[in-house]
Amino acid sequence: MPGATPRGVQKVARTAASGSSSSVEPSQTLRGPQDEAGHSTRERSSGQHPNPDKPEPKRRQPPLPKSLHKKQEFRGLGAIVVIGAGLAGSEAAWQAAQRGVPVTLYEMRPVRMTPAHQTDRMAELVCSNSLGSNLPDRALGLLKNELRRLGSLIIACADRTAVPAGGALAVGRDAFSRAVTEAVEGHPNITVRREEITNLSPFLIREGGRGVGSTIIATGPLTSPALAQAIRQLAGQDYLYFFDAMAPIVTAESIDMTVAFRASRYGRGAEERGSGGAGARSEEAVKHADVQSTNLPIYQSTNLPIYQSTNLPIYQSTNLPIYQSTNPPIYQPPGDYINCPLTREEYYAFVEAVNAAEKISLREFEQDDEARRYFEGCLPIEVLAARSAEALAFGPMRPVGLRDPRTGKRPFAVVQLRQDNVAGTLYNLVGFQTNLKWGDQERVLRMIPGLASAEFVRFGQMHRNTFINSRVLLRSTLQWRDREDLFFAGQITGTEGYVGSTAGGLLAGLNAARLAHGAPPVTLPPTTMMGALFYYITHVEPVGGSMGRGDGFQPMKANFGLLPDLDPPERNKRQRYAGYAARALADLEAALAAQQVS
Repeated sequence: MPGATPRGVQKVARTAASGSSSSVEPSQTLRGPQDEAGHSTRERSSGQHPNPDKPEPKRRQPPLPKSLHKKQEFRGLGAIVVIGAGLAGSEAAWQAAQRGVPVTLYEMRPVRMTPAHQTDRMAELVCSNSLGSNLPDRALGLLKNELRRLGSLIIACADRTAVPAGGALAVGRDAFSRAVTEAVEGHPNITVRREEITNLSPFLIREGGRGVGSTIIATGPLTSPALAQAIRQLAGQDYLYFFDAMAPIVTAESIDMTVAFRASRYGRGAEERGSGGAGARSEEAVKHADVQSTNLPIYQSTNLPIYQSTNLPIYQSTNLPIYQSTNPPIYQPPGDYINCPLTREEYYAFVEAVNAAEKISLREFEQDDEARRYFEGCLPIEVLAARSAEALAFGPMRPVGLRDPRTGKRPFAVVQLRQDNVAGTLYNLVGFQTNLKWGDQERVLRMIPGLASAEFVRFGQMHRNTFINSRVLLRSTLQWRDREDLFFAGQITGTEGYVGSTAGGLLAGLNAARLAHGAPPVTLPPTTMMGALFYYITHVEPVGGSMGRGDGFQPMKANFGLLPDLDPPERNKRQRYAGYAARALADLEAALAAQQVS
């Protein structure tokens, strides 16, 4: 329900900051009394923003009601197993438990640590402490609002352990992981087991053609080698990736088409299919003025009750409409690629900037033999530039087969951008995988003619990553292709970022619980950020090989380029984003009501 917070978060009101395990009353919140600005009144006298990592004095609190310590009855229904207690696994376990289903949550730490984690706590953030934008008309802000509406534990804990970060949601790292851990461990329907899972067979047993309970695999990109091998056997060797090479992605509308031009090498592609071919169509790049952000609601999460009833109704399947874009792409001259031409002077200045830029060094755990083998097969642009000043011009920036229509001549070098989604709103820089630090990467890539004002929805990167080919292996409900009782969630499915992982855990946990209750799984509309993201990773068409493996499936993060156009279309960027957000929240409400999601 709107304006709701998981009640299990109540008990970590003070323990999130202090590390104490003392209980609190059900009506208490994580931060305690707040003023109108949302600041804690306890620290108001010092003039400082509340610090979730600062211990508070222990205070005696009455114990939780005994009824909340008892596991709820759940007769005749299979329990749920969740493997991995990161963001996705913790969220999945919570969602299922909140709906009255007993959950066993497996986490291998501290029995077996990963090279990146430092503690045994759940939902430990190993990289940044930021969950991205919290503004309601930004892609990640919208995704968070959808999660708040659905009662996300992770977002509720993040909201209550937040630290000042402008328009972003950043958290006190330790306070956040403590809050999640204590909420999960304190839930009466969750049993936590600290052991490594190396064999999936015991969790995939069928009786009478059905599984004895659902399993959710949410082990993340640092899945242990033994479990990765078990997943590889389940998926097929070609569908488990061990080294991730991703090129930057920009929005089509941010490319300056007065500089760039559309063409395929030697006129291939669209011209071979005829001028009406799909490759000849793209959304027109438009200019957009800066406007003030609209006041879309930010859902607050307070006092979502623990689910009590075990007699859930049998949900009837509803035929939600398939959302189609009513604004077909505008025809452009033939050519599958957008090309950014460089003169000799521009090219060598670019190479010099690449060589001078700060690089991200591969971590020790990413420098294994297999990684190095794939690394050589798909070299970052900075490695090529360091080998020879001309290497890029003979590699990803080769101009052969192209002529700039403005000069009638072949450019000295060219950066090609290839359409990355069906709507033609996103384009990736072909062959531009890189380990440049993101700040330098943005600065250097903006030197490319036509990309001076580019809007990056994903920066290039290369690192070890374990993820399955969701396009082939999963449904948009995050169920396995041929097993209703097996789910995957989190970064292992190919969603990027903390919030995307959380969203996957929420959907998998929700659907596993509905399966246990005999209800059909939820499918979210593609006009919502969650629905669009999971549709993308399970339906995206291949765009070329990935390090010589598979069919080119690549991870994706939440961005507005995944959403269908508004009807009528809105040319102003900020107004369009606000429109996307308003439509998404309205359609989410309609879908939840139609599918009877509590």
